[in-house]
Amino acid sequence: MPKPTINFVTSNPGKVKEFKQILGSEIKVNHIKISYPEIRSDNPEEIARSSAEMLANKLKKNVVVEDSGLFIKALNDFPGTCSSYIHKRIGLQGIIKLMESIKNRECTYKSAVAYCEHGKKPISFLGEEKGKVAEKVRGNFGFGHDPIFMPEGINKTYGEIKNCEEVKQFRRRAVLKVREYLLKRKKL
Repeated sequence: MPKPTINFVTSNPGKVKEFKQILGSEIKVNHIKISYPEIRSDNPEEIARSSAEMLANKLKKNVVVEDSGLFIKALNDFPGTCSSYIHKRIGLQGIIKLMESIKNRECTYKSAVAYCEHGKKPISFLGEEKGKVAEKVRGNFGFGHDPIFMPEGINKTYGEIKNCEEVKQFRRRAVLKVREYLLKRKKL
């Protein structure tokens, strides 16, 4: 019997690597690298569902889309769903500068994974991980905000942990939920 396959739409190779590592040998990941417009929302699940529905109908395929962000409590959840854009504009040093005089460094990394079949409504799954923003950029592993995110209970950033995709929990939690859903349905 052929291995189930998901069509994962993203332009981020780091996310593809994490998906493959989390899904293991049970589900094959077919990477579709295309750019697409996203709605503006403070809710990553809303963005992922909207993108998945639009892409499933455009590509006429079942698709999986992921949207994630770093939500910093003291900055009213900034950069949130604009994390990628903010990362490109001001970088990690810019976020560290914004946090310079702030004592409360609590934050949450959120990942929303949406699955949509062509012509159907999408379903989404949320994964979250609590932590804090480091006082400086630390490490070169991972991607995005990994060098400034310190997960609860660990005194290192993901940027300091080699193969950090193996220990990251926020995306893993969302991907495992969609994996369970898809394997139960066996409709890939």
